[in-house]
Amino acid sequence: MLIDTHCHINMLVKQTFDTPLQQQHINDARLVLEEAMDNNVSTIINVGTSLIESKNCITLAQQYSSMYAAIGIHPNDCTESWKNDFKKLVTLAKNKEQLKIVAIGETGLDRHYPGYNIIRQKDAFKAHIELALEQNLPLIIHTRDAHDEVLTVLDEFKGDNLKGVIHCFSENLAFAHHALDLNFVLGIGGPLTYPKNITLREVFTQVPLNKIILETDTPFLPPQIIRGKKNHPKYIKTVAEFLANLRNVPFEVVAETTTQNAKMLFGL
Repeated sequence: MLIDTHCHINMLVKQTFDTPLQQQHINDARLVLEEAMDNNVSTIINVGTSLIESKNCITLAQQYSSMYAAIGIHPNDCTESWKNDFKKLVTLAKNKEQLKIVAIGETGLDRHYPGYNIIRQKDAFKAHIELALEQNLPLIIHTRDAHDEVLTVLDEFKGDNLKGVIHCFSENLAFAHHALDLNFVLGIGGPLTYPKNITLREVFTQVPLNKIILETDTPFLPPQIIRGKKNHPKYIKTVAEFLANLRNVPFEVVAETTTQNAKMLFGL
């Protein structure tokens, strides 16, 4: 069986962002889950990007036994009111067992889109790290066009028993080794299958398999076979098969190892 460690089914089943899930959305999520399970996906972690979407992830985790939640504020959604929203996330995190919260994030730094406030992003990033340490939960990190700064922030917490995943890994081998040294694993999904991502494939042939977990980032970043369409957790199998071929190992080895990696990291 496979684990999709990074999903946004809460976004897949509705048209508008930052709105609470309605009953029809929750029902539609069941169909997504059933299709995923038909493709050997046993577990899905839905990842929050704002207070409302984090609550939506919790709603799905409460409704379906094979779903879990991560809560956090994405750097691109880090508004002036982030501190007030974050206080509410802290309260939720204190009830992590009951609410099936298995990680903090996604959080990190993103310089890709104009108008970002990097100081605010860094403040929020550090707050997420401190919450993850306080609750002994792994951290889910988003990084885009800010790789050196992400590592600089993480280095401040080296030795503090911080753990987590570099979500949608897209950096070079040097970054990968630095992240591994900081007790992080690498999350990989559809982009591994894109023809132009030669450097990314080189990284994932060299890093240890026991430091890799699989993700789809549904509904984003679909694998090459459905490029241009919405992603779905059932395609985690496509990623696993591609990784197995890339590393020249049996599919079963990739499936078993990445599943155990995810279970260990998220306490599943």
